[in-house]
Amino acid sequence: MKHRHPLLDRYVELDISGKMVPIRGKLIDLGQDILVLHNGTQFLYVPLIHLQQLRLAKNDTQQEIDVPELPFEPQNDPISYRKVLMNAKGMFSELYITGNQSIHGYLTSVMNDFFVFYSPVYHSVIVSLQHLKYLIPYNPNVTPYTLTPEQFPLKPSPITLARTFDQQLRKLIGEFVILDLGENPNKIGVLKGLDQNMIELSTAGGNPVFLHFDHVKTVHLP
Repeated sequence: MKHRHPLLDRYVELDISGKMVPIRGKLIDLGQDILVLHNGTQFLYVPLIHLQQLRLAKNDTQQEIDVPELPFEPQNDPISYRKVLMNAKGMFSELYITGNQSIHGYLTSVMNDFFVFYSPVYHSVIVSLQHLKYLIPYNPNVTPYTLTPEQFPLKPSPITLARTFDQQLRKLIGEFVILDLGENPNKIGVLKGLDQNMIELSTAGGNPVFLHFDHVKTVHLP
């Protein structure tokens, strides 16, 4: 018999790594590597790797959230991070990955340890699975920035995809790349190499900068 978590269907607060303010909502589902929260307007799919704390909200008894149908067809099997990503392909979604920025667009491909997200702002973004903080799928009738399909056609990635994030970065050696959405100017430049988990970039001034592979969240081409 499946164990039912005591906080299911309760109003909870989540502390997520990298986010200063707790996320609040009704806990809808909980799997081994992901949970589902409804905040009153949206479903949030939160990978557990970034969950620092899950607790009952102080005002739990006062919260009445009318939860609509889940955006994905309910499965007989337990929910999982990979299944959520596969179900989200082609659905307009919002991702929170790093800093204060969310990106909006469509998930197009799911590989072993990364996925590709197509955004009208950043175009094809390669996202490490271990760095997604949460995903919010939108209603089917909602489009990014109210763009029409003609204004924002779904384009295939210009990058030949590898199986793993490590292999993908190696394919981009010699290319001008933007890491972590370009929030830090030292994460923009020509990818010179990847050796023993250290990534070498040549920045605008021609100076070499080294970053640890595990801390790179996203990669995209300008």
